[in-house]
Amino acid sequence: MRRVLGLLAALVLSAFAGSAHAGVSVNVDIVAQRMTVTTTDGEVYDWKISSGRKGFRSPNGVYRPTRLEKNWYSRKYGGAMPHAVFFRGGYAIHGTGAVGALGRPASHGCIRLHPANAAKLFALVKKHGSSQTRIALHGAAPDNLSRFAKASSPSKAKLAKTTSSKHKVAKAGSSKHKIAKAKHRSNTMSVAQQRRGGDWEAARGQILLRPALPANAYGYQPYYPSGYGWR
Repeated sequence: MRRVLGLLAALVLSAFAGSAHAGVSVNVDIVAQRMTVTTTDGEVYDWKISSGRKGFRSPNGVYRPTRLEKNWYSRKYGGAMPHAVFFRGGYAIHGTGAVGALGRPASHGCIRLHPANAAKLFALVKKHGSSQTRIALHGAAPDNLSRFAKASSPSKAKLAKTTSSKHKVAKAGSSKHKIAKAKHRSNTMSVAQQRRGGDWEAARGQILLRPALPANAYGYQPYYPSGYGWR
């Protein structure tokens, strides 16, 4: 009996020790566009990734793998996803043929890896098990101004541009007013000069040429002293 109990205790301790040394930790830094992978076996990896590009985003949070697909093809976006480790719905960590885009946001929300690195992660998860794998995503890409932003909020640059345009319109209106005012002043001075010029001299000459009025006349009307007044 004691021998049986001892064997059972040894098996439990062995299983506990095995689980303590098993595990994969995947940390995805979306700001830095990097992924670090560590295992309790002492393996450490640091890889470039591509997260969700503008208009899409990768879901932050802590997850466990939900399924592993060595060869997968996205019918929604029409692209191959080799060595896919799905962690939330259709989101997965997988290999990509667009290796030149690694290091910046380029996906529809998945986490892309170089095909060789995706195969390595796939093997680690398969070795240690999904229950012993932790996937954490955090941060946001600098250009991830996706559909969640408020489209109705005008930017400061647009407001500044509008203010500048209004200022230019007001300035143009003021200039036109000054030009019109100067033109009116010029026309007024011209009329005054004409009045003081030849026309005035001609009128003055005509007045001087008129015959003198009788001493008992008032204006151009004859005066009737009988009381009839003016005609």
